[in-house]
Amino acid sequence: MSTAIYSHPDCLKHEMGDWHPEAPDRLRAIEDQLILARLDGLIEQRSAPLAETAAVLRNHTPGALALVRDNLPAAGDYYPLDGDTILCHDSYQAALRAAGAAVAATDAVIAGELDNAFCAVRPPGHHATPTSPMGFCLFNNVAIAARHALEVHGLERVAIVDFDVHHGNGTADAFRHDPRVLMAGLFQHPFYPYCDPEPVSATNVNMPVPALADGETVRKLVQDYWLPAMHAHRPQMIFVSAGFDGHREDDMGGIGLVESDYAWITRQLMAVAREHARGRIVSCLEGGYALSALGRSVVAHLKALAELE
Repeated sequence: MSTAIYSHPDCLKHEMGDWHPEAPDRLRAIEDQLILARLDGLIEQRSAPLAETAAVLRNHTPGALALVRDNLPAAGDYYPLDGDTILCHDSYQAALRAAGAAVAATDAVIAGELDNAFCAVRPPGHHATPTSPMGFCLFNNVAIAARHALEVHGLERVAIVDFDVHHGNGTADAFRHDPRVLMAGLFQHPFYPYCDPEPVSATNVNMPVPALADGETVRKLVQDYWLPAMHAHRPQMIFVSAGFDGHREDDMGGIGLVESDYAWITRQLMAVAREHARGRIVSCLEGGYALSALGRSVVAHLKALAELE
């Protein structure tokens, strides 16, 4: 498989205070584990471009973009958008790099340059609604990439898979009434952002799981709900909101997944992609706050994407 990692040093410049768990050290931890696993020389490294404003506006209102662009504080200061979503002087640049990575990866995969790609970027995106940043997220990177695939490249059907411990409410809001988009997810419930589970439908299999759910529970959910829905939808491309805060070492959540579970999920998605989508997958980092567990889980995800296991 031809797999690439998209990232950029600007994604390290966004920070929300020393106390905040969504910190630059998350990307450093991933890089350290890639080196330890000797993957840094086996998987192509690509620099994330800045997203064009038009790409962001395919998913977000002008007001949502302006909230980030027009409220940047002076260097060293902070501007809170809500209690846990905070801007620093470099946040807009970092957010454009994160969205730009997802768009560039989509272009490269659709062009056949790559089979799949992982975007090691921050800020994350799946809580950002079309109208507002929230929950550590400024722009919804996966939603922007999916819109790009549909509206620029003309794909007719895509799937978005979200295995973050938190509900991807922003992505769900963006595509709730769009039959072109299947959302297949899991999330701890009840838990932030305290959304009521949506009814299961042909384009929504976003499934709540209780605290303390383990890998066996999650694998059964994938087999019983995600895979039948994905085969019925026949996506031409799969986008992944890859949150690793469901790891049993991560006290941000309460689900008991381990690296082998993330690798197994990835292999299931690859099988669907091979059958319906020419193997095309773009994955974007969401949560994951226990640094060693995050790095190890990303390595497991990447090894599966690149078929290096």
